[in-house]
Order: sequence, then C-alpha cells, then structure tokens
Amino acid sequence: HCWKKQGHGLVNLNSALQQSCDSYFYEIAQRLGIDHIAEMARRFGLGDLTGIDLPNERGGLIPTSSWKKKKLGTPWQRGETLNAGIGQGFILTTPLQLAVMTSRLASGKAVKPHLLRGFSSAGVTEHFKSRSPESIRVSPGIRRLVLKGMEAVSNTPRGTGFRARIKTPGFELAGKTGTAQVKRISMLERDTRVLKNKERPWEDRDHALFVAFAPVKKPQYAISVVVEHGGRGSAVAAPIARDILYETLKTDPSRYYKRDQKKSDNKKKYKI
Repeated sequence: HCWKKQGHGLVNLNSALQQSCDSYFYEIAQRLGIDHIAEMARRFGLGDLTGIDLPNERGGLIPTSSWKKKKLGTPWQRGETLNAGIGQGFILTTPLQLAVMTSRLASGKAVKPHLLRGFSSAGVTEHFKSRSPESIRVSPGIRRLVLKGMEAVSNTPRGTGFRARIKTPGFELAGKTGTAQVKRISMLERDTRVLKNKERPWEDRDHALFVAFAPVKKPQYAISVVVEHGGRGSAVAAPIARDILYETLKTDPSRYYKRDQKKSDNKKKYKI
C-alpha cells in the first residue's frame, strides 16, 4: 500500500514524484520487471563501485532474477519486484552512489566522483574537461520528465520537499524525498495500526533520505543526505541538504570567476 492511507487518486509521473506515491512505482516496476530495472539502475551508478579515491568502498546491490537464483537458490518472486520499485527489498546503496545517481540524472553523463583539495574554478574546469564523461544513454526527453518531477517535489506546495526549498531566486534546488524502512511491518500492525516512528525503539525507526541538485536551471551540484533512523526524509534529511546546497551556491568560486571574467571582458570592450 502507499504511505498515504487514502491514496493519491489519479497520478502521472510528475505528480507521483511530487507526492511520493508508492503505488505508482509499484505499478511501473510490475510492468518493467526486475531485470529491466537493474539494467537502468546500473547506468546511474547503482550496484557498482564508483571508483572514488578512497579505500574500502562498497558496491551495494542491485538484484536480478539470475542473481537471486545463484545466491539463494530460489526463483525471483513478482512481489519482490514491487519492493525493488521503491528501493526496498534486496537493494543496497551508499550515500555516495545516490549522489552519483543524482548527478548523472541531472547531467546525462556518466559522472565519476573524485576528491579535490584547494582548487580554483579554472582548475576544476580543466580537470573535468580532461575526464569528459560519456553519455549514460538515456533520452534527454525522458530525463527532463524526471527532473521536472523533482523540481515539483521542492518548489510546488504539494511537493513532499516544499518546506525545505531554497527561496533565493536562481538558487532553487530540485530533489526527491525518501524513507527507508528498516523493519518489516507485521500483519497485526496492518490489521490494526502501523506504529509511527516516534512510537518505535530508535533502532526500528526508518532512515531519512534526500537527494537533490542545484541550481534547477543549470545544475552544478548534486547531494545526498542519509540520516540513520531519522524518520521522514522531508522533515529530517531535506533541510540538511538545502542548507548545504545554499551555502555551497553562495560561495561557489565559479560564480565569482565568471562575474570577474565578465567585468574584464566589459573593460576590454570599453577600451576598444
């Protein structure tokens, strides 16, 4: 069932993302099947090492029907596809993978993360020009639909991340809230009442997630925030992501570099 007991009514991709409608994604997952979901997930960097310049990275897990047969000796079940459709079940990801996923979605490029220290905007530009990533082979039109839905999450009143939006013009972010269930909900709870997070022991409470990119019009930064046992992503993880992105955008060296470059160009024009 959906997190909203009475349901969301008729939804499309945009409104399903905006309001985080589980049932929509159950239906999409059922139509696609786990192997198609897994193939696309890997284009976005899930289920694989990112190659970050750090030791001991974990690759996570994006399951397939053949993986389950080999690992557990049992066939894939249709209900497991529904779970995978909302990122639950066997799926495992790291916060870094979620950030990479978001950057690839926003750019359409197979972005790979690197650690940088003490950089100038010009240096960063040259660094990434020499490592120009290839396309993730996803239609720009399809990506735009998803990015538009993420914009609605954060910048429309019905969006689950609306309260954690950036209000400064030109700095707006687009995001997606998430809640990762850590304990199975019993049939007794289903038949009576599902306990709220604050009513459960801390270790049984959901993880709070939020991914985002900014600015909306010309994405430069991607972020993921995971708060273990934090509860709802919209209330706990999203405000953290907003504050980090806002401060990053305010101090973005490329903004000042471009501004100074423009002033320099104007002076040259004036002298001529």
